[in-house]
This record gives sequence, C-alpha cells and structure tokens, in this order.
Amino acid sequence: MSDICAFAGRCGGCTYIHIPYAQELAIKENTLRETLGAYSPLLEEIHPAPHTDGYRNKMELAFGDDGGQGDTRKLALGIRKKRSFYEVATTENCVLMPADFKKIAAFAMQFFQESPEAVYHRKKATGTLRHLVLRRGHFTGEILVVLSTTSGLTMGLHPFIQGLRDLPLDGSIVGIGHTINDGVADAVKSEHLTLLWGQDFYREKLCGLTFHVSAFSFFQTNSAGAELLYNIVREMAVPPGAPPALAYDLYCGTGTIAQIITPYFEQVIGIELFPDTIASAQKNAQLNGITNCQFHTGDISHIALQSSNKTPDAIVVDPPRDGLSPKALAKIAALSPTRLVYVSCKPASLARDLPTLANAGLTPTRIVGVDLFPRTPHIEAICLLQRENLTRTPPVW
Repeated sequence: MSDICAFAGRCGGCTYIHIPYAQELAIKENTLRETLGAYSPLLEEIHPAPHTDGYRNKMELAFGDDGGQGDTRKLALGIRKKRSFYEVATTENCVLMPADFKKIAAFAMQFFQESPEAVYHRKKATGTLRHLVLRRGHFTGEILVVLSTTSGLTMGLHPFIQGLRDLPLDGSIVGIGHTINDGVADAVKSEHLTLLWGQDFYREKLCGLTFHVSAFSFFQTNSAGAELLYNIVREMAVPPGAPPALAYDLYCGTGTIAQIITPYFEQVIGIELFPDTIASAQKNAQLNGITNCQFHTGDISHIALQSSNKTPDAIVVDPPRDGLSPKALAKIAALSPTRLVYVSCKPASLARDLPTLANAGLTPTRIVGVDLFPRTPHIEAICLLQRENLTRTPPVW
C-alpha cells in the first residue's frame, strides 16, 4: 500500500508511483532505446512532462463496487481494478486526476449511492449505471461531464445536474450530457449524446490557438505536455529556406497539428476517417481564423484527389497505437515528401515502420521523446525522416 494512494498497484493506473520522477524518466529512456534498436543512436533526449500529477484532461470512470463483503459491499465510482469486472478503485487520492475531477467523482458516487439505481451487471443484465466521462481544458478550466447508463434508467437526472452545477470547483462545468449503452462490452459508447445542460464541447488553448473539443473526439490527454510535443513537431516539420507550399496532417483528428503548422506553409491538408471529427476540425479552423487549411474525410488513398497531385513538402502522421498499415506506408512513400514527421504513442510500432520508410528513401535523422504520461510506462516518440534524393516527381495514381 502506498502512502500516496491506497489502491497503488491494484487499479492499473500508476506503474511508477513508488519511485522519484527522475528514476522513472531513466527507465523510460532505457526502454525506448531498447525498443528503437538500431535507431537508438538517433534519440536525442526525452522531454519531461510539465506536470507529473493531476495532468489528465480526460477520465472514463466506471461504476462498480468497493470490494466489500456481503452487505458491506457498496456502490463505488473510479478506475477498474486489475483482474476485476466489477470492483473499482475510488479516486479521492488519485495522482493522475485534477482536483476538480475528484470533487465531481466524489459527488457522483455519493449521489448514486443514495439513489434507487444500481450498477450495471453484465452477466445478470441488471442495473443501469455504467460510466462517468470527465473532460477538462487544462488552460481554460472548462469541464464536460457525461453520464453513461443503460436505457433502463428510471430516475430523473435534474437533481444530479443541479448538484453538479452547485459544486465549488476551481474551473467550471460548461456542459452535462447523457449517453445510452445497452451493450455488454465494458466500454463507453459515443453513438448518441443527449445534452442535459449547457454545451456539448469545452474549449482548450494550445500554442496560441483555441480548440473546441467535443465529448468523444480525440484530444491529447495531457494538454501541457501536448503543447510541448506540438512545438517539437512544428520545428521538425518546417523545411529551411523558402516558405514551403504544401503539408499534410494525416490522422489529423480535430486538426490540432494542422492548424499549428499553418503559418509556415502555403497550404495544409488534414485527412481523417471520421466525419464528426473532421467537422470539429473545420469548426476549429474557422474559430481560429485560419483560411489556408483544409480538412477532408477519408483514408490516405484520397490524398492525391485533394492535393491536385502536388508533391508535399512535409507530411505529419500521428497514427493509432498500431502504427501505419502497409497500405499507408506505401502511399506515404509514393507521395515522396521532403520530410516526414512520425508521431508515435507506441514506439514499438514506430521501430517496426522505420525500416520500410528508410527503404523507400525516407531516412530517419532525429528522434525525440516526450513524456505525456507520467506515472505510467507509456511515452511518446517523434521521429524526423528526410528524403535523401530531393529530386521528386508527383505520384501517379
């Protein structure tokens, strides 16, 4: 048991809670070098996180029980314990969550302990309470709260809404939503959100820009760390010399990277599979007064159509944890950019993809680590690849 948190080692949230942060960084650097293998000499440094505690701007908390015996077992809200479908670790001492999240979680747990509703039981198909999603702008203090239940919820939620609005918080709740999930899987579904009060997005500020983040859109979970990461991406992406003409932001999400690099390119094009996410990116560009950035829904096979067959000066990719598919690797190689910036939340995927890109003429030249996830084993890696032969021809499709 840790003096910091009674659930250390059991909830699965913190791996390095027992050791000093400098030691944690040393472990991560060694692990990253081992993962990179032959490319490890390119690793320049690992940037520490701006904040090691309370940094998470998103939490998906589960309703469950506190692990008590018999009649002493009580409804609880928190992080699912290891090897348990129903027990959760409550969050009053969680080092990952900001103070406002802890206050909201404590209120929600007490509120539903005193309600007629029960926790959803997957095997018995009884109960209604499933998850509580909390999202927050680190630099704005704006908070979204989303309650996930089954369709069998019987009680009205007006007292819950009012109780949330009355909480004394450092930030402010700007929206409260409700989503229905009648599925068996222990996951938050984002298919339909009913807005109970306020707005369906919160604002965050990064690198001098403002972003509207909806309840279920992707956004880096560590805002201060993301700002550090994006500044490094921007520095790697911009070629020296005359203002470059074209950049792509692939897997662009809500368009954060694309908009941050737009001042340094004549045109930036963002590509993302999900229409709702692209709609958010377009709104954000309009919000920030950006006119040289376009966003399109689709996979990267649509790039040639959107670019009028122009050869990009730079491509930024921030793919899912599994990295780039063989098809994506082939398309990127065919586009023949001057430079490619590969942002990886799973360095093993980056290490797997680098030989393929190198064989296509994109030579890895720099790798930088950024710790976005203190107390956990995860680390972000950014790799700059540059084309050896700069005599390029447009791709033929």
